[in-house]
Amino acid sequence: MTVFKNKKILITGGAGFIGTNLIRRLLQNDIALKAVIHEKEPVILNKKVEYLKCDLTKMEDCIKAVKGIDLVFHCAANTSGAAVIEKTPLIHLTPNILMNAQLLEASYSAGVEKFLWLSSSTGYPPSEGAAKEDEMMVGEPYEKYFCVGWMKRYTEVLCRIYAQKVKNPITTIILRPTNIYGGHDDFEFATSHVFAALIRRVIERQNPLEVWGTGENLRDLIYVGDFINAMLLAMERVHGYDVFNIGAGEVVSIKELLAIMLEVDDYRGAEIKFDPSKPTTIPVRRVDTTKAKDILGFRPQVALREGIEKTLLWYRENKFNNLR
Repeated sequence: MTVFKNKKILITGGAGFIGTNLIRRLLQNDIALKAVIHEKEPVILNKKVEYLKCDLTKMEDCIKAVKGIDLVFHCAANTSGAAVIEKTPLIHLTPNILMNAQLLEASYSAGVEKFLWLSSSTGYPPSEGAAKEDEMMVGEPYEKYFCVGWMKRYTEVLCRIYAQKVKNPITTIILRPTNIYGGHDDFEFATSHVFAALIRRVIERQNPLEVWGTGENLRDLIYVGDFINAMLLAMERVHGYDVFNIGAGEVVSIKELLAIMLEVDDYRGAEIKFDPSKPTTIPVRRVDTTKAKDILGFRPQVALREGIEKTLLWYRENKFNNLR
């Protein structure tokens, strides 16, 4: 972590899931930084964090945010769950394209040294196998991911342009995470992903306990603390341009995931109601994580069961008890 000590660091999405966890980790290492927030208030208040209220869809705010910055962790994004994507597939398109393109341009013009951006495995075409990094453009994204998948692909091309196709290039690093989970996630049913929604249903002892889909969908789940490790390793070790899948490297069905949650939280006797009529996303998503292991030395440290325990404890201490 000493590599970050004398650098001026910017984190976008400073009130969001990834941004909040990244801020917490850097503060543990006594690193000062700037963080961009938009509509939500910051979770972590600390004198070593300077918060900037910005709308990154506006170029003037992007310019203000990156002034004097050496390293950018671009974690801000317009995100949602399966229901929102199905009803409003364009919701992720324009805001994210504007943020990503303008922040890249502002960073380049300001002389930023490194720019790390969070892409997604949604850009990969459907496959039963584990997708490798060079397979992103070999076919269309899964139909329900068409808009968000192409938005991710477009931004990846922009990252490559600023790292390889211009004079005085900057280092751009792309991470393609699988399903990240843990404390500070979005647990609102209308916008949350499947892991967070199930955690909340289990803790609230909902009965019947509703699960969207058949429960057979397969997901690669990575604990947020492990993902933050990958971000820091990539920022430290990559120079130029590179892209990495970041995940656990193994999959679990939603049905199996729920069974572990129920066991860990000692919730017995719940009637499980699977609803195939509700919106779901891709049936199978596997990614190959070999490159991250070989180049970054990244290996997840938190097994799924331990991560579930950590998240259940976090939600109960920070959300559930405050609502009763």
